[in-house]
Amino acid sequence: MLETGIKAPDFELMDQNGNSVKLSDFRGKKVVLYFYPKDMTLGCTSQACGFAELYPHFQEKGAVVIGISKDSVERHKKFEEKYNLPFILLSDPDMKAIEPYDVWKEKNMYGKLTMGIVRTTYLIDEAGMIIEAKGKVKAKENPQNMLDLL
Repeated sequence: MLETGIKAPDFELMDQNGNSVKLSDFRGKKVVLYFYPKDMTLGCTSQACGFAELYPHFQEKGAVVIGISKDSVERHKKFEEKYNLPFILLSDPDMKAIEPYDVWKEKNMYGKLTMGIVRTTYLIDEAGMIIEAKGKVKAKENPQNMLDLL
C-alpha cells in the first residue's frame, strides 16, 4: 500500500463503456480510488452498492468515485447495469494501476495462499496527492468511512 503525502501514480485504463480514462483527468477534484477483487462477488457488490447509494453525497463534496479490478470492460459493464452503478469502473487486466498502487498481495483464502487484490481505498486530493490510504478495508463500511473523511 502506498503512503499518504505522495503523488498518486497516474495511469490510463478503459472504463466500463470502453473509454480511456486517466487519473490525471480528475485534477481539481478529490478522487476516491478503490481497488477490489472481483465484480459480482458478495463483498465487492456490497462495497459497490454502498458507493452507489452514497454517490450523490460524494458529488456534493466534489469527489469522484473510481473502482478498479482486473475484470474485463464487458464484465464491468454487466456489473454496472445489474446494480445501477453511477460511477467509473476501470478494467486493469495488465495491472497498470494495481501494481503501482501496491495492492497485489499474497492472500490466505480458506487456508490456501493465493495472489490477488487486497481491498484498498485511496483518497486523492485536487492536486493529485494521496491524503488517505486505507488497506484491508471492510467492504460494507468502506463507502461511509470514505464519505466521512471528505
